[in-house]
Amino acid sequence: MQPVTVIAGQMLPLDRGDVDTDQIMPKQFLKRVERTGYAEFLFNDWRADPSFVLNDERYANAKVLVTGPNFGSGSSREHAPWGLQQWGFQAIIAPSFADIFRNNCAIIGLLTVTLPAARCRELIAVATADPAAEIRIDLPRQQVASTLGSDFFDFDPHTKHLLIEGLDAIGLTLERDPDITAFEATRPGLLPVAGR
Repeated sequence: MQPVTVIAGQMLPLDRGDVDTDQIMPKQFLKRVERTGYAEFLFNDWRADPSFVLNDERYANAKVLVTGPNFGSGSSREHAPWGLQQWGFQAIIAPSFADIFRNNCAIIGLLTVTLPAARCRELIAVATADPAAEIRIDLPRQQVASTLGSDFFDFDPHTKHLLIEGLDAIGLTLERDPDITAFEATRPGLLPVAGR
């Protein structure tokens, strides 16, 4: 996983609340066994409408999705964060997220930032009025900077450490490799040894 520190770039405004994972990544695309290739199915049903914001070429390079409350509710499906990240989003800003969705995003290094609903509405308005508007998210400082000013956000310290260091579950375990090796060296011979 790539480290997540500062994300800067264009915003894409999705002015909707209660966006669930079936809207993000419809169920018919969950049969695939690969973890790649999901970008083309992102918001599949909504993208049938030519006026849907993801169809607007002015937002083709957006790195930050700004949306309404309760984003990612519904079923637990890793495919939704995969599709968002593979589309090119590096962060999502919303007033609230479903817990399982937030955790699935953290596992792959997709940053979720919670800001007050009023500020999210203002950011959506800015990005709608000016598709070139940019935003800067500084995870170490837990700060969002835009033309509206600076906002600070709360973030779980453990998840922050994992994202900044680019650690997934395997990487986190490997940080303890010297301790694991030392422990294994002291185990009685009658017990199994790792790797044998």
